[in-house]
Amino acid sequence: MAELLDDLRAETASLETLLQPLRAQDWELDTPAEGWAIRDQVSHLAWFDDAAVLAVTDPGAFLATTAGFGSVDDLVRESRGMPPAELHAWFRAARARSLDVFAELGPRVRVPWFGPAMSAASFVTARLMETWAHGQDVADALGVTREPTVRLRHVATLGFRARPYSFAAHGLPPPGEHEQVRVELAMPGGGTWTAGPADAAGVVRGPMLDFCLAVTQRVHLSDTALELSGGPARAWMEIAQAFAGPPGKGRAPRSGSAQGHSG
Repeated sequence: MAELLDDLRAETASLETLLQPLRAQDWELDTPAEGWAIRDQVSHLAWFDDAAVLAVTDPGAFLATTAGFGSVDDLVRESRGMPPAELHAWFRAARARSLDVFAELGPRVRVPWFGPAMSAASFVTARLMETWAHGQDVADALGVTREPTVRLRHVATLGFRARPYSFAAHGLPPPGEHEQVRVELAMPGGGTWTAGPADAAGVVRGPMLDFCLAVTQRVHLSDTALELSGGPARAWMEIAQAFAGPPGKGRAPRSGSAQGHSG
C-alpha cells in the first residue's frame, strides 16, 4: 500500500504540472473525450475522489448514492459553472482527503465501488489509473507529450486483471480456461513486464504505454504498436477496459493507421 500510495502521489504531481500553469480560458479547451473540456476531466477526478472517501468511510451511504447514479456526463455538467480556481482547489482537497483515507487501509480490505467491490490495493491502483488516463486527456488537449514512467505497471496490472470484467461489461460470457491470454510488454526505461501463462492461447506484445492507452480507451487499438497473436487476444483487446462502469465510447482510429495487427 505504501508503494501504491507513493506512486499515486507522484501521478497526482505529474497531473499538477499540467494544471498549475493553466489560464482561466485554458480550462475550457476541448480534450479528446467527446464533449469534455479540461475542466470536465478534473471535476470527474474530484467527484470520484470524494466518492472514494465515502465508499471507505461510510459504505452504506456510498451504496445508497449508487442507486440514483446517472452518468459521468451528467456529473461533469453539474460542475461546469464552477470557476477554474475553485475547481482546482476542489480537486486538490478531494485528492488529499482520499490519500489520507487510503493510508489507513490494509491492502486486502474490501471497498465497494461502481462495479464489483475491490481490495484496497486494487482500489488505489484504480485511482492511479484514472489519474493517469484523465491526465492523458489533459496532455492531449494541451499538445503535451508526457514521458511514460514505470508507474504504468500499475495500469497494466489493472488492465490485465480487468479482462473478465471487460467481457461482462459488454454482456458477453467470460473467457474459458482454454482462452487464456499472456501479455508481454516493454517497460519504460527497459525490462519486460509479463502476465498470464506461457502456454496461453493468445498473446499481446508491445510497448507498455500502448497497452495502457488501449485498456483505458485513450487510443484506438489500430493506432498502437501492439501485436496480437491468437483469437482470444484479439477478442479481448477489441473490448478491453480497465475502468468500472458501462463500456466506454473509445476513440476513433486515426486515418491511415496500419498498426495493432494480428500476428
